[in-house]
Amino acid sequence: MVLREAPSIEPHGSRALSAAADDDVDPAVARRKELRAFLASTPAKLTALGALLVLLTLTAGFVAASTVNGREATLDSVLAETEPLSFSAQNLYSALSVADAAATTAFISGGLEPPELRDTYSQAIGTASADLVYASGGLAASDVDSRRLLASISTELSVYSGLVETARANNRTGHPVGAAYLSEASTLMQTSMLPMAQELHALQESDVADTQRNYSRPPWFALILILVALVALLVVQIVIARLSRRTFNLGLMLASACTAILLVWMLVAGLVSSLETNRALTQGARPMHELTAARILAQQARTEETLKLVRRDSNGDYDAIFEDKSSRLDDLLSQYPREDRAVGRDEVARAQEAWTGWSSAHDRMNEILARGDFVTAATVAIGPGPSDSAAQFTAVDDALTDGIASARDHLRSNVASAARVLTALGSGALVLTLIAFAGIIIGLWPRLREYQ
Repeated sequence: MVLREAPSIEPHGSRALSAAADDDVDPAVARRKELRAFLASTPAKLTALGALLVLLTLTAGFVAASTVNGREATLDSVLAETEPLSFSAQNLYSALSVADAAATTAFISGGLEPPELRDTYSQAIGTASADLVYASGGLAASDVDSRRLLASISTELSVYSGLVETARANNRTGHPVGAAYLSEASTLMQTSMLPMAQELHALQESDVADTQRNYSRPPWFALILILVALVALLVVQIVIARLSRRTFNLGLMLASACTAILLVWMLVAGLVSSLETNRALTQGARPMHELTAARILAQQARTEETLKLVRRDSNGDYDAIFEDKSSRLDDLLSQYPREDRAVGRDEVARAQEAWTGWSSAHDRMNEILARGDFVTAATVAIGPGPSDSAAQFTAVDDALTDGIASARDHLRSNVASAARVLTALGSGALVLTLIAFAGIIIGLWPRLREYQ
């Protein structure tokens, strides 16, 4: 019996049309279908996860290295440039004040001034000139205000020196006009040069304090990026373990370990550096600011005391200014922290004791001057006696100078420690990041090859 094929119920030519339709499918549509199928596949997911890990790890590592290197460079710059400029500005003010006090004191002596006063004046002028040159060479081109102040002080220093020399020449020959020249010179110093020097010091001191405040905070942004990268590595390992049914991925474990080490290193070094920077602010910059302000007030009070004698003031104008300066000085000294670990505590105690003796000598000078005994009053003001104003002022100034030096040592040592902690972290962050990058590649590449 011969079996025959059942007749087809499909319309004639439909098979040929279906085949032709398959040949006419849009290639773009086919590519989109293939792309969607690939994106939904496990290899695509692994590739996307790998790219995300690489991006996060490299970004976190390079941001950490850049942040650390930037902080270290800035702290080094504080030690090499910013802080020395601030100290030079403080020295400039002090040198100008000492020069004015020496010139005034020499004038009170009458006739040919004592050699030690002449030497003090000359040395102070030389120090001021040197600080002007140093500060001018160290300032950034963008620091227009500081450059303007330095230029004005330099110009007026020449004028001041000329007026003092003219006053000295007239004083030697007994011409009363010498007092007028000295008064003009001192007015220039007190109303123009010293205020500009004080403003310059305030600008430079502010730069140091601002830098310390900015870097007393840990690098939170870099730390957060590293933490995100570490969490992403751990999550991807869990995902891959479920997909591949393998518990451990040595490459990703290596990347996670490197990232964890970098996170811990950044935490420890960043926090230690921040603490040291904050300590430099609280135990260095702030005490130094208060002690410098006290020394400036003491120098201003001393200048007013000697000018009273030069101009033989009987109206009390100089006394009023002296009382204002001395009251502020007394407040600074009495309110200074007295804890055992307070920087400059012993120096301030010495200064306060000397200030008490100076106040007594000043009152004694005023009592003698009120009786019309100028010579004896001048002896109390500028004489060599240990209880006279000159010796007590010197004791105040020396104590405050020692306190400033102590505070500066604390500032510089703490800033140096803050920078030293970060020394190897920048390069270490790059090395760990590159190892983590290699670990990601090593961990994902075998999984991808399994789907070829």
